[in-house]
Amino acid sequence: MSPGTPAPAAPARVGYAALLRTPGAWTFLAPAFAARLPYAMLSLGIVLLVLDTHGSYGTAGAVAAVSAVAQAVIGPQTGRLADRYGQAAVLLPSVAVHALSVGALIALALGHAPAWALFAAAAPAGASVPQIGAMVRARWVARLSDSPATLNTAFAFESVTDEFTFVVGPVLATAIATTVTPSAALIAEAALTVAGGLAFAAQRGTAPARHPRTAGGRGPSALSSPGVRLLAASFLGVGSVFGAMQVSVTAFAESVGRGGANGTVYGIFAGGSMLAGVLYGLVAWRRPARQRMLGCYALLVLGCSTLWAMPNLTALAVAGLFCGLAIAPTLITGYTLVETLVADGAKTEAFTWLTGAIGLGLAAGSTVAGLLIDAGGPSTGFLVPVVGAGLGLIALVALRGLLVAPAEAVGGEPRSAVAAAFEPAAAGGAGGAGTRELVGAGRA
Repeated sequence: MSPGTPAPAAPARVGYAALLRTPGAWTFLAPAFAARLPYAMLSLGIVLLVLDTHGSYGTAGAVAAVSAVAQAVIGPQTGRLADRYGQAAVLLPSVAVHALSVGALIALALGHAPAWALFAAAAPAGASVPQIGAMVRARWVARLSDSPATLNTAFAFESVTDEFTFVVGPVLATAIATTVTPSAALIAEAALTVAGGLAFAAQRGTAPARHPRTAGGRGPSALSSPGVRLLAASFLGVGSVFGAMQVSVTAFAESVGRGGANGTVYGIFAGGSMLAGVLYGLVAWRRPARQRMLGCYALLVLGCSTLWAMPNLTALAVAGLFCGLAIAPTLITGYTLVETLVADGAKTEAFTWLTGAIGLGLAAGSTVAGLLIDAGGPSTGFLVPVVGAGLGLIALVALRGLLVAPAEAVGGEPRSAVAAAFEPAAAGGAGGAGTRELVGAGRA
């Protein structure tokens, strides 16, 4: 830094109270919570129902996996449609298809239909899950693009909200399944999806602007960014933790005669993530987001490495808590990074690719964990989280250079507002690649 050049300004600290005073925020946040809660209920609800009717963890995990794979494959396409035609135009048919598909899955399971029939119903049930989390983040971007510090706090808030749903959702699904019937848990999931989705779609005033495809053009694509592809691949590992934990905790609790406690144990795991996310969002970070991503992911691998060795349910709950502490910081940093890597017309799609990658990882994790449990007992399912997360960390470390946002416009599209906003703060540094890293990564 040359003499007389002012030092880069410290990152602004923005609290959650200031964020929630954003005009119009509560009009979409309240219905969004109701609409995204079922996402945390669907997979576990499917596992509990199919386990009750077919008696196999492998079959239950596979049916939940089909649903998650369909969500992961189709979700980004609905995100692209939402960018192009508007969120309401996508949500209205989605919630209708979801309700019908979940109803068909329940009927087939209760009728002891073969596995292929359950797969046929689970696929549209997963494909039609409303991409509420991505849509809410896109609304925050639209409203806060001129305030990067507030936007990063918004991403932290959204990750905390996601984790809170994973605290409440499994407990709610388990409570309904054990006190009423397993099918009632999925009925509640479908009802919340319809009610919350329709209420969220009605809030058109806060929806981001549409970016219709121009004549003869395809429009911006999130997957054209290598950094987005890398983040999506790393989020597969995070998803494998979620999927394996759902199936493995259920199996472990059943094996010790405390099946009703599985939702509580999984809720403690998600609660640790929620707590870490709250604290993470309050810190004015000085390190680039790319460095934070590597550190958070390494802590996730470390936390997952002890799960398989836990001797009882209490020890498992404690280990799950420490494992969960790394989840939300990893997700927050990933969403912060991906926003800097894509143009405005592809942000919902980009967020949805990350969410979809979590779902795909969840599918793989639940399937492999279910097969391992059937073959070797409940503890073997906990090998999946450490392997899945470990592979994600290897990819991040090897290809971390892809997480730098382009310094100039690509294909005529403007740079991310967050990346551009942080450029003056980075300009006082060494320049060149280091400057581009700070511009691309930003500071929370």
